[in-house]
Amino acid sequence: MKKILVTGGLGYIGSHTVVELQLAGFEVIIIDNLSNSSKEVIHGIKNITGVEPTFEELDLRDKEATISFFKKHSAISGIIHFAASKAVGESVTNPLLYYENNLSTLITILQQIQHKENISFIFSSSCTVYGQAETMPISEKAPVQQAISPYGNTKQIGEEILQDTAKIAEGLQVISLRYFNPIGAHSSTEIGELPDGVPQNLVPFITQTAIGLRQELAVFGNDYPTEDGTCIRDYIHVVDLAKAHVTALKRLLDEKHETSFEVFNIGTGKGSSVLEVIESFERVSKQSLNYKIVGRREGDVISVYADTTKANTILGWKATSTLDEAMLSAWEWEQKVRKTK
Repeated sequence: MKKILVTGGLGYIGSHTVVELQLAGFEVIIIDNLSNSSKEVIHGIKNITGVEPTFEELDLRDKEATISFFKKHSAISGIIHFAASKAVGESVTNPLLYYENNLSTLITILQQIQHKENISFIFSSSCTVYGQAETMPISEKAPVQQAISPYGNTKQIGEEILQDTAKIAEGLQVISLRYFNPIGAHSSTEIGELPDGVPQNLVPFITQTAIGLRQELAVFGNDYPTEDGTCIRDYIHVVDLAKAHVTALKRLLDEKHETSFEVFNIGTGKGSSVLEVIESFERVSKQSLNYKIVGRREGDVISVYADTTKANTILGWKATSTLDEAMLSAWEWEQKVRKTK
């Protein structure tokens, strides 16, 4: 059983990936500083898989503690690196936090593993590296443009750091997964998205509005050059996304990669507008959502969705869940969370 380190493994995407790793037979060690997560997630993971992952509460900005961790856990075969700050708006108001948390921690990890004989590294990247893409759908060949936010910039720089390190660290193989908009929750409702404070993302704001936690959902603009006038994004079920990480990891462990640094888009390949997402939610939940059209929000791009051909053909991975299935799982999770609080 290969030992895999998952940083930020109690977070939204991290916890779902830990579940899929354990179901695939890997032994998982989680590092998380609990800044945007909870130890309760461990119980959810155990309830789904029957296995409690090893957990160490650790802030990767603490270099000495990180060095000690890698001395203690020297037999790690792979790392999936989620630990990072991720709110675009917050990154604009507090850029230094993002550069420190998202880049210095990555560098510290790489310093500990660059001399290992063989280690596989999956990087949690983002479609934000493409900036305002000129053509849709976005393929991996699209140019990496100037980032719109410090958050997006940390993903661009993170990829550059990994690419440069992989060139000189012979035992390091890297896959960067540029994913689009993860939504939904595990079908068991044991784990899901639980943002602190006011949600920054559309779907948890929808479910919190429907449950009565938020008074009204604001739809930012209906005058965009799209079919219904609202912005278009590629919404992928978080379980499909988690499975992509396991597939990518196996590619590296089985030495099927072609270069030491590879990039794959992870999405559905289909764009859905804000109003289509709302309609999907109303259809599966049988709830009428209280929403209001307001002015455009600064920084929003018109349309972003993935060309997933490379992931489909080379990785052999494909998203299988529909938008309706993802929205229903998000609603079932929201209902469970509010009942238990």
